[in-house]
Amino acid sequence: MAIERFGVIKFGGVDQTVVGPDLKPGDPAPDFVAVGNDWSDTHPLQASAGKVIVLASILSFETDVCDREVRRFNTEASALGPDVHVYVLSMDLPYTQKRWCGAAGVDRVTTVSDSTHADFGPRYGCLVKEKRVLRRAMFVVGRDGKITYADYMAALGDEPRYDDVLAAVKKSL
Repeated sequence: MAIERFGVIKFGGVDQTVVGPDLKPGDPAPDFVAVGNDWSDTHPLQASAGKVIVLASILSFETDVCDREVRRFNTEASALGPDVHVYVLSMDLPYTQKRWCGAAGVDRVTTVSDSTHADFGPRYGCLVKEKRVLRRAMFVVGRDGKITYADYMAALGDEPRYDDVLAAVKKSL
């Protein structure tokens, strides 16, 4: 059973419970199952083994901050090359993710949903229990399957430190 930590983050000014531990650089990246836009189960770490993997945990594609973040990583992914795979995870249903990506022209990142299995959130310390959404966090996983960068945003509305994430990706290559 995953640990639960109350008061780690606020939602609408109210303390919430985060399920799972905060991960740190050097930790092995926990494997997880998510759902692709076609509703099939996928294992992103296994599917991208041997590559540098970026995992972006977001609240919802329907928020302004998440919209900006995913568009930014979609643009950055083009320059990172074929040895880097960027995944964006949320609790949005797969067809919502697919519709949003089509409308936004996002085609360089892979969106996967944690809505069915809720497997990623507890393993990466991202599940906000009361609201059943993911908290914003960034992870870079090296070719060896270990986390080289981990950052949890203090508030759901905070954007990641893009330059730090990109520097960690380049260092991991």
